[in-house]
Amino acid sequence: MLYLRGYIIPITLIYCYMMEDKLVTLAIRTYQRAQMIQAVLEEEGIETVIHNLNLEHPEMAVGVRVRIKESDLPRALKIVEEMECAWEENKPVKATKTVLIPVDFADHVPSTIDFGFQMAKNLSAEIVFMYVYFSPSFTISMNNDVSTYSISDGELLRRIISSANADVENMGNLIKKRIQNRELPDVKYRFELKEGVPEDQILDFCKKNPPALVVMGSRGKKITNELLGSVAAEVIETCEVPVFAIPLRMELEGIEKIQRIAFITNFDQKDLIAVDTVISTFNNPGLELFFIHASDKKQAWDEVMLAGIKAYFNNHYPNIKTNYGVVESTDSPEKISEFVENMKVDVLAFNSRRKKLFARIFNPGLAYKMIYHTDIPLFVTHV
Repeated sequence: MLYLRGYIIPITLIYCYMMEDKLVTLAIRTYQRAQMIQAVLEEEGIETVIHNLNLEHPEMAVGVRVRIKESDLPRALKIVEEMECAWEENKPVKATKTVLIPVDFADHVPSTIDFGFQMAKNLSAEIVFMYVYFSPSFTISMNNDVSTYSISDGELLRRIISSANADVENMGNLIKKRIQNRELPDVKYRFELKEGVPEDQILDFCKKNPPALVVMGSRGKKITNELLGSVAAEVIETCEVPVFAIPLRMELEGIEKIQRIAFITNFDQKDLIAVDTVISTFNNPGLELFFIHASDKKQAWDEVMLAGIKAYFNNHYPNIKTNYGVVESTDSPEKISEFVENMKVDVLAFNSRRKKLFARIFNPGLAYKMIYHTDIPLFVTHV
């Protein structure tokens, strides 16, 4: 048996070849929590059954099983995960209807705006453009080993804000014109100006007002091996919502052109939720999923697991073509990049676990590594 935040799921559920639409145990909770889960799932059209209930004293039952149909498992996992995160934070569960697009007027990528509008249309969401400006509050000068601090005058700050507002107005006029010319979908949008460090302000916005998706540009392949300093790398490594990072040199024209998606899996149960998010985001006709696993050495068990994943998704998503492969390297993003480029993949997707600052510095995650070693768009979830 495997456990996911208290959800009990038979391992054969995912990795067997012959499956039936039978009842499986989603969670074991108290009677009150089980009732709440049942109510929310049934509102979403998921048939739910409660087992092991003490009929004489139901309020005292602590081992009530919440059971659902096997075919509803990916969607139910995602719904219950959101519910219990909200319970932990003591805030109501609500659907977010925004797509956040961080912009840099000095060097913004037009394709980021195009994809952001298409994503927002598909999600029926409003777009929030965020521009973060930096205004130094003081300057430091050295004179005979003595540090002198001089407060910058208000005129400098006024110029910075005035320039940012002018850039916002120009960009707003350009977007309005493109919408009128039907170059962009007619989606509501607004701008937010923030003072501070870009990655900090983006992460703070996502924490306080979680968008459905963050769409932002990235530099792609770099000459140096520097792993720090990229806003996109920091955001996709630590953000709590899905991030779609679009490289500067991307040649893809639109969402409808995305046909092949590679998903890097470590055989984690949470990949069920992550892949379901990928499918719901890029739900194009003829979509093909390619599951890949990075390993230091080739093992027969990896092939068995990947074949089981393929069988599972073939069963539950019959309209999506699936395949799999193994990359014989866990520490080489170049080999992963070469592998997916040879497969002519349109988007590389994976689930990223949040790390603390020192862990990211000394042991950067896959997001940090891949953003510097590939020109393929990255779709990163944080389940």
